[in-house]
Amino acid sequence: MAKSVNKVILVGNVGKDPEVKYTPQGTAIARFSVATSERFKDKQGEWQDRTEWHSITAWQKLAEIVGEYVKKGNKIYIEGRLRTDSWDDQKTGEKKYRTEIVANDIVLLGGRGGGEGGGEEGGGGFRRKESSSGGGFDQRPSGGNDFDSAPAASTGITDDDIPF
Repeated sequence: MAKSVNKVILVGNVGKDPEVKYTPQGTAIARFSVATSERFKDKQGEWQDRTEWHSITAWQKLAEIVGEYVKKGNKIYIEGRLRTDSWDDQKTGEKKYRTEIVANDIVLLGGRGGGEGGGEEGGGGFRRKESSSGGGFDQRPSGGNDFDSAPAASTGITDDDIPF
């Protein structure tokens, strides 16, 4: 059988505070929504904005971390996989579908303060990668990308050295 890939990567804003619930067996489940936006020109040359809403589900320890740190308005990076569930509507008998993203890696972008990029200067987010062995909590500074780090200044690299 040929290899297949089911991987989603999103960077967007949290639409509402996560709702954390527990199964009868004690497994944590966090559900929340994330908005992503795109900007494009329509046929008349006018700029249009389109927002897409995504349903996110996190399980186990990742769900507990999400419940503690993720808040409405946070800028967030999510890696996961698509999962579609179906059921028959009890009132109409119609087949219904729900597609969600099951998160296995979440990075809170920006500071620990609320809102978009607010809070501490230079980041302070968290990164959690879920693995089959339970994984660990990987605390990494999220001060942007590697190009913002201090060692670049000591090498004499300037904006003129960047080709774009």
